[in-house]
Amino acid sequence: MLLLTLASLSACSPPPPPQPITRSVLVRTVGADAGAQAQQVYSGEVRARYESELGFRVPGKLTERLVDVGTSVRKGQTLARLDPVDIQLAASAANAQLAAAEADLSLARSELARTEALLARQFVSASALDSRRTALQAAEARVRQARADAARAANQTDYTRLQADSDGIITAVLAEAGQVMSTGQGVVRLARPGEREVRIAIPESRISALSIGMPAQIRLWMDAERTLTGRIREISPAADSASRTFAVSVSIADGNTVPLGTTATVALASGTTVTQTLPLPAVSKVGDETSVWLVDAQGLVQRTSVTVTAYREDGAMLSTPLPAGSRVVVAGAHTLTEGEPVRAIEEGSQPALDVGR
Repeated sequence: MLLLTLASLSACSPPPPPQPITRSVLVRTVGADAGAQAQQVYSGEVRARYESELGFRVPGKLTERLVDVGTSVRKGQTLARLDPVDIQLAASAANAQLAAAEADLSLARSELARTEALLARQFVSASALDSRRTALQAAEARVRQARADAARAANQTDYTRLQADSDGIITAVLAEAGQVMSTGQGVVRLARPGEREVRIAIPESRISALSIGMPAQIRLWMDAERTLTGRIREISPAADSASRTFAVSVSIADGNTVPLGTTATVALASGTTVTQTLPLPAVSKVGDETSVWLVDAQGLVQRTSVTVTAYREDGAMLSTPLPAGSRVVVAGAHTLTEGEPVRAIEEGSQPALDVGR
């Protein structure tokens, strides 16, 4: 009888209330780059700030090149030689002309002394003495010219040896033995020790945003984990006629040990800020107020007002970025209420969502 009574009472009890359903929403976590300066990255080559092409000061046939790319050289070291035969013959001819001019000078002095003696005895006229003096002056001038020619010929003999004008490293070889070289034609390129820089090419559309002294971040391909600092040292005033780009030199701070010729990337501020863009479904408008839903640390949603500067196909652009780390509801926001608990699922994760619930 007692069991029947209990069964009857349980049948008359109301059912327990249903458990509240926690809505699932898709969220996107805002990054820290919004509002920061946007950067443009360019690739370039590490080179020495002071670098020059070395060539002979006289023409001739290259008979010997004594260095290769990567050779370390000292100031005064011989790098290459020209065939000296023709220049040595020219030097011999200049010395012979000097000897002849000196002989003529000696004769002119003797003739002047003889004429002075004859004039004292009234054997010649005064005009004869003047002629001898003029001849002596001309002989002295020819000697001076011959000495200069002989000295120049001697220098040209020395110029058949190409010497390093400073310590450094050979970064390029521009000529081989057997070539006939013209005056000043480059034989090797010498990089002087000291400051290093990266040479990059900047398009016409972006050159106006750069200025001398602008800071830069530099990364080497051979050591991508290492970041170096630098500044723009030089901007070419004219664009290259072929590529239509401007050459820019970025000096590397404390970069004396950076290997020459290595590839590096240079990051420069573009002059614009990174604009925060949210998917269109994340933005709702009620009356004159535009807002988005944020999920806080307790899993509750809160409406936050925003200002949209433009609506584009890829999303809505915000004038003031949301704080970094904010979780914005990007799907399932149309039926939310203030303070409602939700289950936030990060955008791009695998679980399927029933965002309509």
